[in-house]
Amino acid sequence: METFWFYFNLGFQHVLDWGGLDHFYFLVALSIPFAFKNWRKLLLWVSLFTLGHSLSLLVSHFEWITINSTWVEFLIPVTICLTCFSILFQKKHAHQKGIWINLITLFFGLIHGFGFGRYFKMIAQEGDAIAALLEFAIGVEFAQVLIVMFVLLVNRWVLGGLKIEKHKWQWIIASMVLSQAVLMTSNNWPF
Repeated sequence: METFWFYFNLGFQHVLDWGGLDHFYFLVALSIPFAFKNWRKLLLWVSLFTLGHSLSLLVSHFEWITINSTWVEFLIPVTICLTCFSILFQKKHAHQKGIWINLITLFFGLIHGFGFGRYFKMIAQEGDAIAALLEFAIGVEFAQVLIVMFVLLVNRWVLGGLKIEKHKWQWIIASMVLSQAVLMTSNNWPF
């Protein structure tokens, strides 16, 4: 049970690490257009992101696929930028319906997971890698659900209590997140 809490906490802290806010920014951009009535859709996307993240950790751990970390660190903020662009340049979030958003969210999870793969390989023992990965994924999922719930609560307060127009609120938050993602992208420019 002690190892469960170790890997669970590691996954939880990975998402909430102030030194690397890529998960936080991505989840804020993903969640900001929605309300509590959309919680099932958001939970599916968060879980697909975790699945992609876990798959890339698995293939990294066993070195089935290796990707240059320079490109991974560049692509992670690019996924955040693309998520923000989907808010800023679409009047309706029609693109966030159907299988495409599911596949995109899974793919973005894969990219983010490769960013943590090398570190995970150093700490996970070879024989315990699958169990450690599952425990880590539960911690990641829990932290991500908390972030989504927080965003939905803030949305309810801002839109319902403060009566800020939904489109303006989304634009403000997407612009703020985008500014950070652009900075992260430029800091990790691979060329």
